[in-house]
Amino acid sequence: ARALLPQQGTEPSPPEDAALSSREVTTVESPCHASASTFLPMPGPHVCADLLDSLLHEIIALFNSFQDFLAFIGTCHSWRTAVSTFPSVYTFSFPPLHFKPDGPYIHPHSGDIKPILLSNCKWQLSDPTKKNLSLVCSVPENSPNAMHYLGCSYGYLIFSYEEHCLLVDVYTGTKVKPPKLPPNNNLGYFCGIGILTAPLISANSRLLLFSRVSMFEWQVGANSWSEHALDLGRERIYQIVFFKGDIFAIDALMRLHTIHLTPRFSMREVPIQWEFLPINSWLVVCGDMLLMIAQRSNSGGLGSSFKVFRLDFTVEPAKWVKVEKLENIALFVSLDRRDPTFSCMSPERWGGKSKCIYFARLSEDPDETWTSAELGQLVPENAIHPMFYGMSFPPDCGLLSNQWVFPSLIYGSG
Repeated sequence: ARALLPQQGTEPSPPEDAALSSREVTTVESPCHASASTFLPMPGPHVCADLLDSLLHEIIALFNSFQDFLAFIGTCHSWRTAVSTFPSVYTFSFPPLHFKPDGPYIHPHSGDIKPILLSNCKWQLSDPTKKNLSLVCSVPENSPNAMHYLGCSYGYLIFSYEEHCLLVDVYTGTKVKPPKLPPNNNLGYFCGIGILTAPLISANSRLLLFSRVSMFEWQVGANSWSEHALDLGRERIYQIVFFKGDIFAIDALMRLHTIHLTPRFSMREVPIQWEFLPINSWLVVCGDMLLMIAQRSNSGGLGSSFKVFRLDFTVEPAKWVKVEKLENIALFVSLDRRDPTFSCMSPERWGGKSKCIYFARLSEDPDETWTSAELGQLVPENAIHPMFYGMSFPPDCGLLSNQWVFPSLIYGSG
């Protein structure tokens, strides 16, 4: 069940692997529920096919890499189905894959923001646990050529341009084309952010696209969009996460909001007592905690450090409380807040480090596409380049940047 392929310059592989190493995935218009089957062996009779899901979940919790996951779901259909009932992707003990756009390094905001040319859009997925394996993917042919990037959610890149919208599976290249958006939606340039509310194969999955003034909602499979007005004073949504069944969105003024879609759309600000304002911040869901990674300047002006806080909902107003010890946990974030964030338990099992934050960074060095920082450790300012994705500097919708992803098949393989 191999899907990540050896990079050039590694040890020789068997002829079959060598033949696969140059393949690029450009599946066109494939049904998304079947997209992963291209990479998996056909299930056959197995003596372990009747194991209880509870036991299979204990096995899943022991995975050390994405390769272990692929081998598991390739064993038989019942094992693959067990993944869809696993409690949460946030309890995995293996790290997400690293997504690196192919092509030369482009500094964000280095010129006028222009749509991404999808005909030239390629990327490489690599596994931090097996650095000699990678997979090169690209956007399928016959896709709209010029699009703005709005984010990544449940393993899909989200693009839009004027009335067009496109979802592309980061792992298979499969594309999904929603119906046309309402005209004059103002999603491009500095404004837009997009998320899925559930895996695309889920019956209740919705695609949400946010501008400064509206939220556009598409029930997957429907023929049209719904539009809901936002009362944010034209401030842009900064980051969106899902926590305990609710949608949390934070805006550029650091106001946290909850969003409810049923029985009708509503958006409510969460009162929070702030004792500080970070230079930059990232929301990360970690089990039953909503965490915030906060970057704070060193008093000597020689760099900055990162601290972690959890939101205490038991008091009113809610309060960010410093996490003194982040035992047995590693956090994964991207500089572009429209990209997903992750937590990982027991990172030492795959060679990682606890109490550490892994940044998918911007770098001119092609061999240095992520970096790590321990909590409280002093980090030079030039090590993580957060400025161009800070609260006061909007994201560059004409640029794909390094990020962490879990492929869509992880969120539901039944």
